[in-house]
Amino acid sequence: MKRIPLFLSLCTVLWATSCAKKESAKEEVTEFLVTSPLKKDTTVAKDYVCQIHAIQHIEMRALEKGYLQKIYVDEGQSVRQGQPMFQIMPLIYNAELQKSQAEANYVGIEYKNTKQLADSNIVSKNELALAKAKFDKAKADVSLAQTHLKFTSISAPFSGIMDHFQVRLGSLVNEGDLLTTLSDNSKMWVYFNVPEAEYLNFKTHTQKDNMTHVSLVMANNELFKHPGLVQTIEADFNNETGNIAFRATFPNPEGLLRHGETGNVRMTVPLKNALIIPQKATFEVLEKKYVYVVDKNNVIRSREITIAAELPHIFAIKSGLNKDDRILLEGLRQVKENEKIHPKFENPEAVISHLSLYAE
Repeated sequence: MKRIPLFLSLCTVLWATSCAKKESAKEEVTEFLVTSPLKKDTTVAKDYVCQIHAIQHIEMRALEKGYLQKIYVDEGQSVRQGQPMFQIMPLIYNAELQKSQAEANYVGIEYKNTKQLADSNIVSKNELALAKAKFDKAKADVSLAQTHLKFTSISAPFSGIMDHFQVRLGSLVNEGDLLTTLSDNSKMWVYFNVPEAEYLNFKTHTQKDNMTHVSLVMANNELFKHPGLVQTIEADFNNETGNIAFRATFPNPEGLLRHGETGNVRMTVPLKNALIIPQKATFEVLEKKYVYVVDKNNVIRSREITIAAELPHIFAIKSGLNKDDRILLEGLRQVKENEKIHPKFENPEAVISHLSLYAE
């Protein structure tokens, strides 16, 4: 008879243990947060590789042949408009000017004598016209000699910064030889190429002011403190690249920017009906982006996606997802392919609003 209570006690223990295991199993069920892409018009800041040019950048070349007699400036020096820069030895051109002036004086005397004779009807009007033509030619020769002499002195055509010298003092230079280059860096022209699709978005969906205001990221990844304006777009697309060239103008009062620098122009780009997801919902395999998509049976499967644009904490999706797809938001490292999960859906607007930064 003592076996019956013992048996009942054993059954009670087993039942209690079974209930505890069931409760423990219920407690171990893990819910995973899932959400959907948010479809929204937005804008992103996009960078374009650019080339920085001085608003004026010219080659200074010799206009006459001769020995370089004087250099009044130094490499890298700032010069003012009209400031003397080079002097080519002017001796030959001085002599030519004196010779042409002497000939002009001689012909001028002949012309005056012929005119007196013509006024007295001693010589014909044709002889007077011939003397006048000789005198005009002599004066033109003087003017030409003065021009050649003037060309031996080379002055700055505008204010700017000198580049390095291509010749040295005493060098024999020929007409057309390069002496140096001169850059006006008061303003800079920054050229960058925009793909055809983005150009069409600019012209179709962007207000003019938003399109034209741009910023410059310099080669050291610092932002240039002066904003620029897109003032020129070329007429034709490049058929090989599918791009069209934009030109932005930046003020450069401190002279920080120099001709030939590189950087990135940062422009606000509109995205119409963009699909937006949090960056934390993605993972990378062999430099490709993936998300876990949850199907109607709550089974997860990885899917490759293409990124249209990247914002802080946010990706705009180009392809790979639809608005109604459910994607795994958290716990990506805790699941495996084709695993069935217990999802907990969170509204995409709420997910985005909880991120630390979102560009409207």
